[in-house]
Amino acid sequence: MSKHKLHWIESTETERWQRRTDVAASGAPANLTITDHEHQIMEGFGGCFNELGHVAISHLADEERSRVLHDLFHPEGAHKLSVCRLPIGASDYALDWYSLNETDGDLAMEHFSIERDKKHLIPYIKEALELNPELVLFASPWSPPTWMKTPKAYNYGTLRWEKEILEAYALYFVKFVQAYAEEGITIHQVHVQNEVVADQKFPSCVWTGEQLREFIRDYLGPAFEKHGLDTEIWLGTINAPEAWDEWLKKKATDFDSYAGTVLGDPEAYKYVKGVGYQWAGKHAIQRTAQSYPELRYMQTENECGDGENTWFYAKYIFNLYQHYLFNGVNAYVYWNMVLEPKGRSTWGWEQNAMITVDSGERQATRNPEYYVMKHYAHFVSPGDRRIGLQGPWTGHAIAFRKPDGTRIIVLSNPYASEKELRLGVDGDIYSLSLQPESFHTIVLES
Repeated sequence: MSKHKLHWIESTETERWQRRTDVAASGAPANLTITDHEHQIMEGFGGCFNELGHVAISHLADEERSRVLHDLFHPEGAHKLSVCRLPIGASDYALDWYSLNETDGDLAMEHFSIERDKKHLIPYIKEALELNPELVLFASPWSPPTWMKTPKAYNYGTLRWEKEILEAYALYFVKFVQAYAEEGITIHQVHVQNEVVADQKFPSCVWTGEQLREFIRDYLGPAFEKHGLDTEIWLGTINAPEAWDEWLKKKATDFDSYAGTVLGDPEAYKYVKGVGYQWAGKHAIQRTAQSYPELRYMQTENECGDGENTWFYAKYIFNLYQHYLFNGVNAYVYWNMVLEPKGRSTWGWEQNAMITVDSGERQATRNPEYYVMKHYAHFVSPGDRRIGLQGPWTGHAIAFRKPDGTRIIVLSNPYASEKELRLGVDGDIYSLSLQPESFHTIVLES
């Protein structure tokens, strides 16, 4: 007699989030077995609050808007998002570019203001917090104020490396945390710069590892201490590649250039609570987590696709979740949760979203990546622990255990034909027939 109550949910391109009951006992050897190995404790899943996302949600009729927000944020919703991001100033998905202080030379931050954020970002965040008051928020700038940069522009360039500018920029972070607190919004973490190696036509700012080390050690950390802030400082968001083209350019931007450089300095390390990686940072996370297992890790921006929202790309994203989780992240954060169809940014890039909203139809479309997130996030909660797997299907699966002993396996069948999964749990072997190119969540209650 089986020791477990098994729930099984499957998604294919044509039939999504379908409950399956055709589970049989198997006498053949297991090809996926849950082990007793314990790994990281989860802090959750999330997405990013951006102005264009709020505009898209605002197209919805009230009932549908409530349904979408409930799906994303409510503890009984589809995704139960628990760790979300917001920009400090303009991201590349703002309506236009701005910072929170464009008064040239205002080193004392007397003209610092979040008034712009009160139109889109803050209402968006407050709606989420009403549904989930425990939502953890982290923030990062895409660009400092333009007068702090060389050249003086939101896009491209670097921070002016002058003592008074660095002191003022640290104060800029302090003012941001304090201003949001006055709005009733706690900023739990700041990540120093979005994509430190991105020299882009959208808001960006390039940093070296040495600069991050000095800024955190000598300016940002002490400023947070001086003002009594308990907001965490994270080394993020790192998009440093370890790639062939970088080698050809003789420009190293890998683990050693960023995480190794900053965390190897004891005085900088003492301020850093975690490391955020995204995009090409996926090549460095394994070595960072192995070198500093005591820190926490986050995938800070899901790769965003081309606005087509295909099942083909969803399969890639499903594996990206697994890559980061297998290599130690405590949280995985999607990029734009909601966009208009095609997801066109103000600078021209079309990107995917979990949900798209047509302004004319005023209805939400749940795209393939909505279901990718749901397969991971619906049952896996903060406080759950990743556990071990073994067998030939381990490369397509990841497992978790809840505090009450319930175990969750999230896996895919990436192949073009039906495959048999033989799942071994506590001496029982269950046979499940996986449809081609499908995603699955299996919940095992003891």
